[in-house]
Amino acid sequence: MDLNFYLKYSKWVSTVASIWIQCTSGSLYTFSIYSQTLKSTQHYDQSTLDIVSVSKDIGANIGVLSGLIYDFLATRTRTGPWVVHLFGSAQCFLGYFLMWAAVSGVLPPVPVPVMCLFMFVAAHAQSYFNTSNVVTGVRNFPNYGGTIVGILKGFLGLSGAILIQVYRTVFNNNPMSYLLMLSLLPPINTLILMWFVRIHNTRREGESEKKYLNIFSLMALVIAAYLMIVIILENILTLQLSIRIFTFIVLMVLLASLLCIAFKAHEKNSSNSASKSFLAEGSNLIAREDSSNNLLPADDTNSQRTLQQGGNLNLFQAVKTLNFWILFVSMACGMGSGLATVNNMSQIGESLGYSTLETGSLVALWSIWNFLGRFGAGYVSDYFLHTRGWARPFFMVITLMTMSIGHVVIAYGLPGALYVGSILVGICYGSQWSLMPTITSEIFGVGHMGSIFNTITIASPVGSYIFSVRVLGYIYDKEASGTEGNKCAGTHCFKFSFLIMASAAILGSLTALCLFLRTRHFYGQVVLRRIQNVM
Repeated sequence: MDLNFYLKYSKWVSTVASIWIQCTSGSLYTFSIYSQTLKSTQHYDQSTLDIVSVSKDIGANIGVLSGLIYDFLATRTRTGPWVVHLFGSAQCFLGYFLMWAAVSGVLPPVPVPVMCLFMFVAAHAQSYFNTSNVVTGVRNFPNYGGTIVGILKGFLGLSGAILIQVYRTVFNNNPMSYLLMLSLLPPINTLILMWFVRIHNTRREGESEKKYLNIFSLMALVIAAYLMIVIILENILTLQLSIRIFTFIVLMVLLASLLCIAFKAHEKNSSNSASKSFLAEGSNLIAREDSSNNLLPADDTNSQRTLQQGGNLNLFQAVKTLNFWILFVSMACGMGSGLATVNNMSQIGESLGYSTLETGSLVALWSIWNFLGRFGAGYVSDYFLHTRGWARPFFMVITLMTMSIGHVVIAYGLPGALYVGSILVGICYGSQWSLMPTITSEIFGVGHMGSIFNTITIASPVGSYIFSVRVLGYIYDKEASGTEGNKCAGTHCFKFSFLIMASAAILGSLTALCLFLRTRHFYGQVVLRRIQNVM
């Protein structure tokens, strides 16, 4: 088959294009790289900086519009994913370019609300990239939603470390240049690749599909391990420019190898003749699902009515259900406290006596832990759902409870505590980003997944605002008042804040437990049967 066929008609090539776009879309997690420069050039205190940070979180997570655009276009035209990517590229360039102009002095000093607007627009682009890539992936691989979401969300989490490698190699640790890079690299990369991101209504390949998704997963782990080694070496050694260039080239080769895997997967799956049409298969699935729904227990009638609708739920129907709000509260506690942690990593490290290089490495390593959580939770929850029938919300219970332990570790600030705590919080935070979209598609259906899961992600900036501004920022400024430069040093600066966030994570775990108890019969009698019937 010729190259044109691969590019137009292969869902595997579409997956690689989505992965590569995700690799430059995670600037949200590198705020700490330029936050100190933003703080000093604009003369902000910690609370003001946290307000700018929260505007970033709001922009990145208020993705309802991107979801509605995707849901509207994807069912009517093949250009759906492309249009969403195009909107994201324009916003990414505009927001970061104006921020760079303000910080570098090209523009005169701007008021805080204007800077918040710049930050909001720049971060809002991520919701467009993420929606287009993730929802397209779930549509292309409906039987392995957890795995494909874990891979795509994992590379989004990993993108922070990738962007930092570009920054350190090309811009030699210049935060102002990094802002300019963010205005150019993600939009250009997306404009080149977005044409290959398509919805492919092909038959499901069963074990062959699983095999190549596992190979993609293995390569993701290899890339994450490689980045972790490079980051650790940068932390203990002074790498010359030639070494940095070499390590960067190796990274690019590893990412490029994903395309070879996609070609191989497409060849293998094309050699297996399709015996069933897609429409017939879809009709059979609907019939099976309807019959399976009748097996739900008679009690808990509100939950039963919600779950029986399956893919028929749109955004307005979903928000009327209790399951939607249980999931929302869990995400506010988990995503909000995790995001507040990474946004304040520089200030936390500074108060505990870590060097600038060490805090920079912590931010880069956060991307690794974030990736492992996103990838691992998706893959592991898929495995136990397929083999044991375990409902996916169970893993949300475990990860949020573990996150509370990470917050407690950071709170007491013992030697090395920030490293250990950031690992626990980073992995558990990343887990929510693969579990939540997959649970959304399973409980509410994939038909309006884009708008529903983007509405639930509003919980992230809500939680981030509460924990970053009303908890971390307020308590830090109170502890730092009267000190030279309004800077606080010692474990007391953030101790009480992290104990509060630990309590919030426990609350999130308990609400997730409620969701698990409400949906465990649905997973066993509907979701699992649907998967088994198409294998």
